Amino acid sequence: MRRALLVLGAALVAATPAAAGTTADPGLTPTSLLIGGTVPLSGEAAAFGAVGPGAKAYFDYVNSKGGVNGRTIEYRFYDDAYNPAQTVQQTRRLVEQDGVFAIFNAIGTGSNLAIRDYLNAQKVPQLFAGDGSQALGGGSARYPWTVGFLPSYRGEGAVLGRDVVQTAPKAKVAVLLEASELGRDLARGLSGAIARKGPRIVASQPYETTATDVTSQIARLKASGADTLMLFATPKFLIQAIVATQKLGWRPQLYLASVSIEPTIMAIARANAPQLTRGARAIAFVKNPNDPVWRKDPAVALYRSILSRFAPGAKATDVYHWYGMAVAWTMVDALKRAGKSPTRASLLAAARSLNTTANPFLLPGTRLRTSTADAFPLDTVYLYRYDNRQWVRASGPFPAR
Repeated sequence: MRRALLVLGAALVAATPAAAGTTADPGLTPTSLLIGGTVPLSGEAAAFGAVGPGAKAYFDYVNSKGGVNGRTIEYRFYDDAYNPAQTVQQTRRLVEQDGVFAIFNAIGTGSNLAIRDYLNAQKVPQLFAGDGSQALGGGSARYPWTVGFLPSYRGEGAVLGRDVVQTAPKAKVAVLLEASELGRDLARGLSGAIARKGPRIVASQPYETTATDVTSQIARLKASGADTLMLFATPKFLIQAIVATQKLGWRPQLYLASVSIEPTIMAIARANAPQLTRGARAIAFVKNPNDPVWRKDPAVALYRSILSRFAPGAKATDVYHWYGMAVAWTMVDALKRAGKSPTRASLLAAARSLNTTANPFLLPGTRLRTSTADAFPLDTVYLYRYDNRQWVRASGPFPAR
């Protein structure tokens, strides 16, 4: 019996190297690396869906140049219809069935918060999430495996509020907000920035992401007598709100959430309410490839060539494609710094130690910086004004946090 046990023990020891190979982090082979995420390819926020193909095109371009540290990047993204329940289901599929190395670029506040506990418990990096909520970006101690990408919504609301203080110190402000951390954080930042400084919020109306339209909310906001309207809304509801405001004959100064100012969205809004959209204000942090000011910018030429080669059906005018590339550039940068033999832990360490102004898709001088205590990468934003043709820089830079 003792001899049999010794033989068995020797066999187990001999098997250890092969077994060790099976315990390596999933999604990694000597020649490839698999990452995944969810985007809304359908549903009320389907406009955001272009970030997936935009990011994939950039990864394909990097692969054509040899990949990262000798590995090609496979990016697999699934539709979650901007529904957190579907986000959870598809994320579990990516982790448990597909075996991804990391979750990348999931879109939406509710969606990212819905998967955060699960991914942190599994120690799967949740990187460069399309969310700027304080709940996600401010939870580093409890959720170290989660890093956002969008600027802080509270910081964004504060920038808009400070502009109101400077330009309309007696403004009566009405707020339409998504009933989520997105809307609430923007409103908190706005409230803090204008408190006891002249402007005041006279009405606030939330809407659910499952709503059919926001016409009734706009009617109640108009009845408040406000002369300034904050639309803290995703694209579908932002367009509805502008159309409803126009039909009611209301002409407030508009401030818009940065997630919804993509040129195609603004073109629809402008076509329905040109008097309202002219002079609308919002923050920005990425270049707009449609703006003539960037006509000779090398990043714009690269963007167009990448889409033409790796996503030939994609519209180059859709800035959500551009945003997808901006996030993908950051992921590639983190993968490079994760080392030639990366682990989930080394990738997380790289994502938690960003400090660069080299991302060519961001506005010049925009720094990406993170730490173990800070999961909001973007340091600065600018205030832009819409002239019914383009978004034109008005002022800045401002702190984004």
